[in-house]
Amino acid sequence: MLKRLFLLTLLLLGVSQVQAQINQQNGKPYVRLAEIEIRPEFIEAYRKILVYEAKESVAKEKGVLSIFPMTIVDEPHKIRILEIYASKQAYSSHLETEHFKFYKNETAKMVKDLKLIDLETLDPEFILMIFKKAVD
Repeated sequence: MLKRLFLLTLLLLGVSQVQAQINQQNGKPYVRLAEIEIRPEFIEAYRKILVYEAKESVAKEKGVLSIFPMTIVDEPHKIRILEIYASKQAYSSHLETEHFKFYKNETAKMVKDLKLIDLETLDPEFILMIFKKAVD
């Protein structure tokens, strides 16, 4: 029970930090969808590097709220990454990190196609609801 209470406290503090990060940037997070097609011979190697990069980004960068990599069912060579940053500046800072540069350098030859789509949230407050729901 004590462990659960401790984890809930940490999650609530995390939601508060998300709110603070977004508020610091006038309440406008920066959201992007990456559509990536990987050359079949590199699928496993690419996935390992991507997972490493995503975890490092979320763990080490305050402005990175989410980097959520996924694959299309029955098409493992097609990757989608939903990225949510506290601001466009947080995204720009992310591009300068060692772990992102490692990811880009190591995977350049693996990527067959890349499409980056900037998205605009219809309701910035909804992002906070998503993070709060994780606590419940």
